[in-house]
Formats: sequence, structure tokens, C-alpha cells
Amino acid sequence: MKKAILATKIGMTQIFSEDGTLTPVTVLEAGPCVVTQIKTEENDGYNAVQIGYVDKKDKTVNKDKSGKKEVVHRHGATKAEQGHFKKAGVSSKRFVREFKLDGEYEVAQEIKADIFEAGDKIDATAISKGKGFQGAIKRHNQHRGPMTHGSKFHRHAGSNGSASDPSKVFKGKKMPGHMGSKRITIQNLEIVRVDSENNLLLVKGSVPGPKKSLVTIKEAVKAN
Repeated sequence: MKKAILATKIGMTQIFSEDGTLTPVTVLEAGPCVVTQIKTEENDGYNAVQIGYVDKKDKTVNKDKSGKKEVVHRHGATKAEQGHFKKAGVSSKRFVREFKLDGEYEVAQEIKADIFEAGDKIDATAISKGKGFQGAIKRHNQHRGPMTHGSKFHRHAGSNGSASDPSKVFKGKKMPGHMGSKRITIQNLEIVRVDSENNLLLVKGSVPGPKKSLVTIKEAVKAN
């Protein structure tokens, strides 16, 4: 893998090309990321580049205004995380990921959106939007029953199986349940435009996840 970066999903818009063609795009704020560790086969058993994204406050214990009660910032970086980032000479980061990247990288090196160019093919990975508990019609696109003439079967999921044989519900049965909030990867998305000054990537089409969510951008593995 030659290129990879962490990004934040801003939202969708549309742009016009020189010939007047309208293209719907997803705007991603890609980086800047920083290299927090270089893993080698000698020390760690494998080669990888660890990068961090988005600054994070350190976990501290402070006094309140009265000077008596201690206030703990629970969502900050722990002492172990602080030591890890301090060793790399960078500030604490909220998101840390590893990639098996080709080429030479150095600790504290910045990775920005300009590593990509217009026309590049990428794979985007994120956690999809959560839909909550949904029925089989919305979750699996199943059909409803008759709505009139006393059918008493409208949006029910249908029978689950026989009672005596096999006396169980087979795994994989499409039933109501929690929908969304899964790790989704969309492959072969095309980068339409790169704004290196503002670290923005304009990707053709939709990208999984809600606004402000973390998106992992990698060089497409199935690109032609």
C-alpha cells in the first residue's frame, strides 16, 4: 500500500466540471496526520507505520473553583498514552491507526491530503449510520402482507420455522433487529478534486458514516 490517511466526513455537495457536468461529491477533511511510531519486524514482528489524527487533551486532575473538590478529565489521554506520544515528540492524538505503507517514513512526519491526486481510486471505511431497532421490511427489504380483508398479517416477519422439526431457528434468518452502525467499506471511489491548502478531498459519490465521523482512506486494492 502506497497511500493512506485518516479523515473527517464534512458532508456532501456538488461541483461542475469544465464541460458543465454536475458531479455529486463527499467532502472529507483528510489530515493532517502525524507518524507516531515506526514498527519494524525486528522489534515488533511486522512492519507498519502508526499514524495519529486529531489532537486530544491529556487526562488531568484539577481543583474546582473552591479549591477542595478534584475534577477529572476522564476522556483525555492516559499516562501511558501521554508517554507514547511524548516519545514520538508529538501531541496526544484521539485516533491512532496502523498501515503497512511502502516507502520511508520518519517519526513526527506529517501526512497531508496532497499525497492524493485527482483521479486516484480509493477505498473508504467508516462506521455506518445507526438506524436503531427496525423491522424486517426496512432492514431486509421484505414485502408486507395484505392490508385489508382481515388478513391479520401486515408487516410481520412471517414464520420462523417448524415447531417439532427442526425445533430451532436457523442462524442467518432475516429477522427484525438492530440496523446500521456497522463497519462498511466502499471500494473504487474516485477523487474528483484535492484542496491541498485546506486538506480537503472531494470524493465522487457517497461515503459511509454520518457527518463528523472518522473515515479511513486507503489506496484502492482493486483499482484498474
